[in-house]
Amino acid sequence: MAVVAVGGLNWSVGQRQLICLARALAARAKVLVLDECSASVDKETDDMLQEMIRREFAECTVLTIAHRLETVIHCDQVMVLEKGKVVEYGAPEVLRRKDGSMFQQLWMQQKESRSKSNTSSSDGSRNK
Repeated sequence: MAVVAVGGLNWSVGQRQLICLARALAARAKVLVLDECSASVDKETDDMLQEMIRREFAECTVLTIAHRLETVIHCDQVMVLEKGKVVEYGAPEVLRRKDGSMFQQLWMQQKESRSKSNTSSSDGSRNK
């Protein structure tokens, strides 16, 4: 048995995020606000979390704040902010395909970054 400190201070940020998500599941929340909910977990856990959120909260209003666009690509609508102002709003797949859209530009930047990261990982070098 492990001792849990007050507020879960002896848990990692990722572990605390998972507990918060479990509480929302148990409460059958109708509105779910996720602020970078998977930022502190590995890619495999992130993929599982995103699938679970889509399945278990399909009938809920989910507000997701995310920098990783893969996290919001399955959402009904996305709002792109720049310096606190709305610059785009729409279905993510529509915005991703819209020439010159900020969402498209960000998507391509992240895709390029992931590609470079995968290349570095496969050749044994490390990103710093």
